[in-house]
Amino acid sequence: MKVVSSLDRCYTSSCCCCHVRTGTIILGVWYMLINIGVLLILLSALGDPDRYNLAHSELGTDFDFTNDASICIAIAISLLMISICGMASYGAYKHHSAWILPFFCYQIFDFALNALVAVSVVVFPNSVQDYLQQLPDNIPYKEDITSMNPTCQLFAVAFFIWVILAFKAYLIGCIWNCYRYINGRQTADALVYMANSSVVLLPPSDQAVIIPKKDRPPPCIST
Repeated sequence: MKVVSSLDRCYTSSCCCCHVRTGTIILGVWYMLINIGVLLILLSALGDPDRYNLAHSELGTDFDFTNDASICIAIAISLLMISICGMASYGAYKHHSAWILPFFCYQIFDFALNALVAVSVVVFPNSVQDYLQQLPDNIPYKEDITSMNPTCQLFAVAFFIWVILAFKAYLIGCIWNCYRYINGRQTADALVYMANSSVVLLPPSDQAVIIPKKDRPPPCIST
């Protein structure tokens, strides 16, 4: 019978029909491409604010999205996210587990924010209708969504959010499994290196102790 170690029970090496390293690399590259696209849009908005002008009345908020300071902060966040995603992909590729931790912490933070949104939807169901009413008029199917029964709206929004939470939890598990896999492999490689390098070093020839050769005992004579 095959004995399964406690480390093997703590994590799995498969993720989305692929290895956890491959899944982490793909996930890091995907997030990095998304943030690169956001960064390009922000840089374009910084260079031409009128092109991406979004009126405050359309959003129902007093926050100025066309402010240069706000755009610069968003650009800094995008650069930080690109760095974190690049570190995760590089760490998974080069077996550096410490490089994956910032991306893992970001996934935990993002999951916590979405969980708070899900809880707020359940606790304050009227906030769903208020949010739908504040959406811009050019959003597709806005009239169809707002004309639905409030119970159906709440169920649809809650179901959509919980599906997103389940997917994000699965991705967090994949990243954690990749971190554990790389740590376990590094530990195994260290043990193999220590086992292969356990060589007995002999002292130099001038410090060696010479054991004198003893004479052979006389042969036994039978009488």
